[in-house]
This record gives sequence, structure tokens and C-alpha cells, in this order.
Amino acid sequence: MTSELAMSPRRSLKPQQSETVTRLLDAALALLEEIGHEALTIRLVAGRAGVSPATAYTYFSSKDHLFAELFWRHLDLATEPELTGGTTTERLQETLRHIAGLVASSPALAAAANKSLLGTDPEVERLRLSIGSLWLERCRRAIGADADPMLLRTLTFALSGALLEAGMGVLAYADLADHLEAAAAVIMRSNA
Repeated sequence: MTSELAMSPRRSLKPQQSETVTRLLDAALALLEEIGHEALTIRLVAGRAGVSPATAYTYFSSKDHLFAELFWRHLDLATEPELTGGTTTERLQETLRHIAGLVASSPALAAAANKSLLGTDPEVERLRLSIGSLWLERCRRAIGADADPMLLRTLTFALSGALLEAGMGVLAYADLADHLEAAAAVIMRSNA
């Protein structure tokens, strides 16, 4: 896991520090599934990971930072789908369905990230930008290197909006894929 963590948009860490961060993130994910994001505290995470709260705060400035980092890791470490669609729209729909599936696969993490990504913590802002860039690059991969920048921006708006609506309870996380697939069809039809 240490080498995987090195891909994170986090400052360079020594191997022991990287192991500590991994233990904290693993502990946080387990607690998140057990008790939810409202009850989770950095102190509880530190205890589960076997480190002091002061050490945990060395790596995570807030719960929002912790949840944003977990969400980033969840998205970034997932294997990208093999795009088999015959058209640009089909490949884009495969990409969006894959991202939606990742979000829906951990509703507790998605709910925590939804709240946290709206925070003002500078570390959250850094991760929010990294997540947006990841979504943008995956959509560009599906559409092609010469994709219209405004089209890509519209697609990231759709992804962000879908995540926000699911967090507000307007959509179920399990329904995100269908809604994003339909939105992609409309967006691509409008772009033709």
C-alpha cells in the first residue's frame, strides 16, 4: 500500500510516515463504515491506528481533510475500466458508470466526502482540485485528447452535481450511474 499512497497528491513522505498515513486511512475507513462520519473523530481514528492524536493531526488537519483524502484514494487507486464502446458517447458512458460505481460502492465514504469536499480547509481544496482533475482526465481519455475543454468542464459539472444531489438525498448513490449515463447522452448529443 505504501507505493500506492505515493501516487496521492500529498507531500513526499518517508516510508515510515507513509505507513502511518496508510494505517490512519485504513482505520478511518473501517470506523466510517462502523459508526458513520458524524460520530467519527480524529482521536478515534488515531486510537484504532495505534498512534497518538497529535500524530494523526500531523497528517490530517481536520476530519474533512481525512475524508477527502480517503475519497481521493478510493477513486485514484481503482482500476480504470477497459473502454470497449464503439462510439465516443458509449466510452464516456462507460467511464461515468465506472466512477458512479466507485462512489456507490461505499455510501458511508461518499456521504462523508460529499460534506467534506465543500469545506474550506486548504488541504481539502488541494484534494478537491485533484479529484476534479482525475475526473477530467478520465473523461478526456474516453472522448479523446482533442476533446473540447468546455465539454470536459460540463461533464465535470455533471459529475459534481450528481454527487451533490446524492449527498442531499435527491438521488440514491446506487442510481448515480443511470443518471450520469443519461446526462452523458444529452451532453454529447448537444455537442454534436
